[in-house]
Amino acid sequence: MAYPAHRLNLSFLFLVLTLISAPLLASLPVSVNGQPLPTLAPMLAKATPAVVNIATLGHIEVRQNPLMQDPLFRQFFNLPQQPRQRQTQSLGSGVIVDADKGYILTNNHVIEKADKISVTLHDGRHFNAKLLGTDKASDIAVIQIPAKHLTALPLADSDTLQVGDFAVAIGNPFGLGQTVTSGIISALGRTGLGIEGYEDFIQTDASINPGNSGGALVNLRGELIGINTAILAPGGGNVGIGFAIPVNMAGSIMQQLIEHGEVERGQLGITAQDLTPELAGAFGIDRQNGTVISRIEPGSPADRSKLQVGDVILEIDGKPVHSSSDVRNRVGLLRVGSRVTMTLWRNGHTFRQSVLIERAHLAELAGKTLHYQLAGATFSNLPKKLQERYGAEGVLLSAIKPGSPAWQTGLRKGDIIRSANRVTLHNIEDFKRAAKARRELLINVQRGDSAMFLLLQ
Repeated sequence: MAYPAHRLNLSFLFLVLTLISAPLLASLPVSVNGQPLPTLAPMLAKATPAVVNIATLGHIEVRQNPLMQDPLFRQFFNLPQQPRQRQTQSLGSGVIVDADKGYILTNNHVIEKADKISVTLHDGRHFNAKLLGTDKASDIAVIQIPAKHLTALPLADSDTLQVGDFAVAIGNPFGLGQTVTSGIISALGRTGLGIEGYEDFIQTDASINPGNSGGALVNLRGELIGINTAILAPGGGNVGIGFAIPVNMAGSIMQQLIEHGEVERGQLGITAQDLTPELAGAFGIDRQNGTVISRIEPGSPADRSKLQVGDVILEIDGKPVHSSSDVRNRVGLLRVGSRVTMTLWRNGHTFRQSVLIERAHLAELAGKTLHYQLAGATFSNLPKKLQERYGAEGVLLSAIKPGSPAWQTGLRKGDIIRSANRVTLHNIEDFKRAAKARRELLINVQRGDSAMFLLLQ
């Protein structure tokens, strides 16, 4: 029987494709956990109930033209009183990490400056959340909901991750509702991105979009390996470069936030720089990784431990140091009062030195971290000569940006803040503690030989 040429060609092509694909089909598994083909569905059925949607409401100050604040000007032109604040809304995600206590890990930028935090669970239940603590430098926050019958994600050990491991992102992109994307770990230890103060990111090509912030990055066992935080999006959309905070870092910060409401960062008292091939050659060390101590602060823990400028830090607590960022991250996340064992190289010899981590003393304090009306101001400890001149302690307003919110309140460079919320100030750490968790800030300001109270609302 004769066939048209095109029909014969199609039949022949189908036969060839069948023969070629037969070995490939034969190599596929017949079933996995009772499923005809590999699937992530069983793992996701256990993991997705632990990822929540977060919605926040807040207020921000509206900058106004100075003429609009003049009642005579408004009366002459019959202009209504303009609102000084406007409401803000944001959406994000969170991860339940303790089902019994209702603890939820998320990003600081998801709940920052929120007046109200609402959490929606996978089963549709809604709860108002309580903020337990937040750390802007690492972009981690912990909230709590009064709910029962919750599902929590088990925590993995993010130090064991490898490039090429599979990863799954779960979150609430664009407010669409819970969404799952998959990919691999593209890189580890990403730093120097300028996203946060403490950076040690997991990079993944699992699709992360706005609204995924605070959501979960999990492995194929459904264990939490990271908190999705940011994306690199030159064109405004996802290009397969997303970043997550490793769960070991997030978990360490979470414990301090739950116990103290803030992170007490420690210090060694050193300035360090990366060990480049050129520096390695100059020092005569046969190493490509490490960090060189370039300065030691007098009286610091490093100084008392007899560390020296030119020492090369090779390891901290047995873990290799690859860059100065490694030192900053590891020391900055340790609890004050703990000790670290450092492996160092000096003049051709390797040795170990134990160093006590002490509280990091603030040199300056940005006003915007205290109250939105202090944005644009910088505070520092009052120099001894001014303490002697005025016979009292306080905090110095050391710099102020003209036209900023702090400037508009009437504050000026050289003002001395004597007290905040009726707490006498001895240093900028006192100022930070007195202003914490208060929307209103009552400060006593001294300028020259006069003084006044200023209420910031």
